[in-house]
Amino acid sequence: MQTWYHIIPKNTGLSSYVWIIFCLLPFFFIFRSSSMTEILIGIGMTLVFFLSYRLSFISNSRLVYLWVSIEMAISLIMTMLFGYIYFSLFLAFFIGNIHHKGGFLSLYIVHLSTTVAAVTIVLFTQNESLFPQLPFIIISIIGVILLPFTIRYRNKQQKLEGQLQDANERISQLMVLEERERIARDLHDTLGHKLSLIGLKSDLAGKLVPVKPENAINEIHDIRQTARTALKEVREMVSNMRGAKLEDEITRVQQIIEAAEMEFQFDGDTTLTNTPLLVENVLSMCLKEAATNIVKHSGASWCYVSIEQSETDVHIQIKDDGIGISDDTQSYQGHGLQGMRERLEFVNGNLEILSDQGTTLNIRVPNVIQQTEQEESV
Repeated sequence: MQTWYHIIPKNTGLSSYVWIIFCLLPFFFIFRSSSMTEILIGIGMTLVFFLSYRLSFISNSRLVYLWVSIEMAISLIMTMLFGYIYFSLFLAFFIGNIHHKGGFLSLYIVHLSTTVAAVTIVLFTQNESLFPQLPFIIISIIGVILLPFTIRYRNKQQKLEGQLQDANERISQLMVLEERERIARDLHDTLGHKLSLIGLKSDLAGKLVPVKPENAINEIHDIRQTARTALKEVREMVSNMRGAKLEDEITRVQQIIEAAEMEFQFDGDTTLTNTPLLVENVLSMCLKEAATNIVKHSGASWCYVSIEQSETDVHIQIKDDGIGISDDTQSYQGHGLQGMRERLEFVNGNLEILSDQGTTLNIRVPNVIQQTEQEESV
């Protein structure tokens, strides 16, 4: 069961003030009675109902059905004696929170049938007391019919959204682990061979110093050159690993395009919401690669970039009026498009290429959805 135990139900489509009125209304119906005994009975049953209603939210599954049975009995008595039907809405809300399907259906059928039966009996026996509030009674009956299913489906949706959020967090963790492994491989490939070479040449230079000093000096020069090459590759790798903001990359792309004497147009917003830095970095790298291709290979006179973020994905479109791209594999590899595809696949994105009167690149990456905090289900 849920640990939440407020008397006033939340997220049912009705304002909290309406539920407050439903909490106070029974006393209005009770005090219309002329008998002091009926008034005391009515007040006592109202207090017991709200006490049971609270206990039904905080009790274990075995006692829940006991409290619900007490609440149903009180609701029927209040309907028969005082014409107060609105406790049935509280029950309808709670029944919608029952997690077990069998228990939900059983309580739903019993509650609906007893409520309809009680209202029908009172309408035939005490027509004058219920007739003025007949529209509200009809609304209450509709609530008893629909509210449990509405609450049940809402709880299922929140549960699925919570599972989706957990899955997205797990995917993000896996992406971080995969990126760390990639960095480790790059470091191994970049430094492993060259450090081994430096070690071998150092041993060789040490052996040649007393025998052939000139050859030892050449080996030392090779060691220095190898170290500089390794340092340069490490710097390039670290530079590529740095997170690039899309806003900064747009500015650099504009500078590159305009420096090539092309017209640059931009549409959209560079501020992305609910987008991890890794995804934004991949988008920035793809945008940079696309701009480089336009400058080097397209022969275009203008470049258009648009960024659009919807509820489901981020869409970046890059267009030019250049010579286009042929469909052969060498053209794709030569323009770095295969590398762009691989980067996008890493974040579950895709690249669409259209080559008609220029080139159009459509880059789409799904959003990481942030869900609202999930209530525990009954």
